[in-house]
Amino acid sequence: MKFLTATDRYIARLVTVPMLSVFVLAASLLVLDKMLKLFDFVATEGGPVTVVFKMLANLLPEYASLAIPLGLLLGILFAFRKLAISSELDVMRAVGLSYTRLLRVPFLFAIALAALNLLIVGYLQPLSRYYYEQLQFELRSGALGASIKVGEFNSLQDKTALRVDSSRDEGRDLQGIFARIATDKGQVLVISAREGQFFANKENPDTVILRLTDGQIVQDGPGIKSPRVLSFASHDLPIDLPRIEQFRSRGDKDREYFLPELLRIGWSKEVSAAMRYQSIASLNYRLVEVAMMFLLPFLAVALAVPPKRSTSALGIFLSIVMVVAYHKVNEYGQDVASLGRVDPTLALWGPFVVFAGLIVWMYWRIAYVPGGQPIGALETVFAKVAGAVRRLFASRNKLPGAEAEAGAAGAI
Repeated sequence: MKFLTATDRYIARLVTVPMLSVFVLAASLLVLDKMLKLFDFVATEGGPVTVVFKMLANLLPEYASLAIPLGLLLGILFAFRKLAISSELDVMRAVGLSYTRLLRVPFLFAIALAALNLLIVGYLQPLSRYYYEQLQFELRSGALGASIKVGEFNSLQDKTALRVDSSRDEGRDLQGIFARIATDKGQVLVISAREGQFFANKENPDTVILRLTDGQIVQDGPGIKSPRVLSFASHDLPIDLPRIEQFRSRGDKDREYFLPELLRIGWSKEVSAAMRYQSIASLNYRLVEVAMMFLLPFLAVALAVPPKRSTSALGIFLSIVMVVAYHKVNEYGQDVASLGRVDPTLALWGPFVVFAGLIVWMYWRIAYVPGGQPIGALETVFAKVAGAVRRLFASRNKLPGAEAEAGAAGAI
């Protein structure tokens, strides 16, 4: 006897397409929302555009940890909703296939995706979070070769103030240059030039050469009776590069630790109590997010089957609200548990038990109660509200015609 029958393969095809579509759509929306903020941030810091895409790539594991459960839930929900509306589900039930038997393939998907999500939240997400913050640090410190900000005074090593009117070639070719340099002897050089270019200094990698063209140098300071003015056609100005601090090592934040590292820190007596709270809260948060995925097939079936002679989409809306709300409750529970105010087990596994109990009850109603509808009351209210809205719009659409008929009758 084959493990997967023709019915299982049919359900697998129905689940796969919407699941992948929802996953891609959810991840794309989250990335696009963040992309606008990153473009603004990188432009403000004067960094290259390529940094935006590197930062977005490091955000994908974090977004995937939410998009994968959502895609799994809606993929199963859309598949069973199609079966229910087309009456194929009634035929399968009539030949002796229970809801639990029909969930064989969805549970295979859930197990595979839960393992993938465990890999993401346990290892890929901490690494990507660390690299994302490293890019932010390097962007702010100038380690990425950020260009000179146009129209502003740029301070270099607290000795040089540089301002340019415009730039080309990612900040290497400058126009309208003004510089003020303070020397160690207390002298001040004020330099203006029509244009300039940056060149690497092969003799000293800690400095760059700014080659100025068509400008003047005004020198003043102690021992100089009157400012000296010098015009030049070309002048090389060495500029010391700012010293770039090394970025911190991975793990200075609890969300950058791998799962085994969190477990070791949580049991260690050598770290502070605050660190233990944060580690245990982060460990439980990741585990409870993965464990929740095994409940999603039951939730999807409970919300997928509408009442008879109905095509209500209330279950789709309610499923998204429940998953997102549960995710936000877990995030709040992690934050509270990290502060040591609530035990991490209670803050994170407590909502899981409540959520699991609700889902089991909903599935029991749809699978084992004849004619049972877990959200029947909500469906009734939703149908009444939708009917009232349709009647309201229908009356407004008929109103101009009714007035016209009344006017015609009065004319006759």
